[in-house]
Amino acid sequence: MTHLANLLSPGTVLVFQLLSPIFTSQGDCDYVGLLMTAVLVFLCGLSCFVSSFTDSFRNKDGNVCYGLDTLKSLWVTDGSATLPPESAAKYKLRFIDFVRACLSVLVFAAMALFDENVVSFLYPTPSSHAREILTALPVGIEVLGSMLFVVFPTTRHGIGFPLSAN
Repeated sequence: MTHLANLLSPGTVLVFQLLSPIFTSQGDCDYVGLLMTAVLVFLCGLSCFVSSFTDSFRNKDGNVCYGLDTLKSLWVTDGSATLPPESAAKYKLRFIDFVRACLSVLVFAAMALFDENVVSFLYPTPSSHAREILTALPVGIEVLGSMLFVVFPTTRHGIGFPLSAN
């Protein structure tokens, strides 16, 4: 399951784990907490989706530059460097990037379902069938995600992920 760490942005996981206990009031449910928790889960899921389309490279000075993958190349977000035309094509979006982005959202949702505060907040008294699903579904999603990312490894080095020295 070590490949799952490459699916989720470390910042997103940190924000979720930091804010989840606060927003859910340790599982004590009220309307404002429910709304804040739903927004937190949505924004963290969106962050996982968008971070799947980020990449990085080393410029000619050896500095790491980050960008957003586009249909043709990599859009460098700070504009400090430009990609050489011969290497720009390797950064363009592919179909597998969209599959990976959707799968990373699913893996984040599974991680959120492992959080006791979120589960007890959203399902305060689950039935035995719901409890069984809430126990088995996250594990199934994470195993499936791990297998798919082993079969289709990423070549992207997004924001928050290490970039090897070339």
